[in-house]
Amino acid sequence: MPDGWRRRSHLAALLALSVLVGCGRAGLLLGFLGRNVASLTRPMDRLPARITEPRRDDARLAALWVGHATALVQMDDKFILTDPVFTDTVGQISKRLVEPGLAPENLPEVDAVLVSHMHFDHLSLGTLDLIEDRVARVYLPEGGAVYVPSSGVPTIELPSWRSHEVDGLRVTAVPVRHVGFRYSGDRAWMTHSFTGYVVEYHGLRVYFGGDTAYSRAFRDTAERFPDIDLAILPIAPIHPRAFMCRTHTDPGEALTAFADLGARYMLPVHFDTFVNSLDEYGEAPRALRGLLSGRGLDETRVAVLSHGEQRVFLRR
Repeated sequence: MPDGWRRRSHLAALLALSVLVGCGRAGLLLGFLGRNVASLTRPMDRLPARITEPRRDDARLAALWVGHATALVQMDDKFILTDPVFTDTVGQISKRLVEPGLAPENLPEVDAVLVSHMHFDHLSLGTLDLIEDRVARVYLPEGGAVYVPSSGVPTIELPSWRSHEVDGLRVTAVPVRHVGFRYSGDRAWMTHSFTGYVVEYHGLRVYFGGDTAYSRAFRDTAERFPDIDLAILPIAPIHPRAFMCRTHTDPGEALTAFADLGARYMLPVHFDTFVNSLDEYGEAPRALRGLLSGRGLDETRVAVLSHGEQRVFLRR
């Protein structure tokens, strides 16, 4: 990452911490530090083995969970990468707990990168620099392009319900409930810079929720896009719930969103990768698994993957 962008990332992360204190959230900040101090200082976990060739010739629809909100989705011969973060930290502050489930040099040619919003754990400028020679185009929410430095990769901003299509791959921005500012001080004008996406190709439909709280937006999306094959949904942060519920689904809410979308399969994301809440490591997937049977579900439909694990949902 260029030094200028690195300095801005570091400054913004410090500013975000100061804003928590300034808004009367010092208790939240202290709880975060107290719960996570061990995680912040321990070495990043290394995976015993990682897939080096993610392309599956037997798959019509497959997904590999890289970590956090980053997933590599294969739709026939097309590849979509969601909220790519391959760096060891976000904002130079929050460190990665587990290495990426796929090395960036093993990425295939990516037809579309989907960026859901501007937060440092979703829009990683260092990662975009790292992978730009493998990416055909980057999709951003309304107003998001101003934060992406010029490069040879086309960037397309999509307001809600707007679509863009290339070679039969159609990307549509869909509403979610979140926030879109990046540097805290820009919250006054970055009021629409967050989105979900529906990607369509060869009759397949994939939903990516990015980061979102629960809302009727899931039902609105299902009305316009019935028969979604795969819903990629966040299941954390969970705690403190009174604070997180405004912008993040917990495992139960994510399962309700899955039902609202009417999707065939669900891939849970946004957990156990970075320190960004009061959640204990492993808490979110454990809670999700505990809810499945009561919802008439199991892991054949809700694929709780480990970092670097890949699931084929539909075969040729």
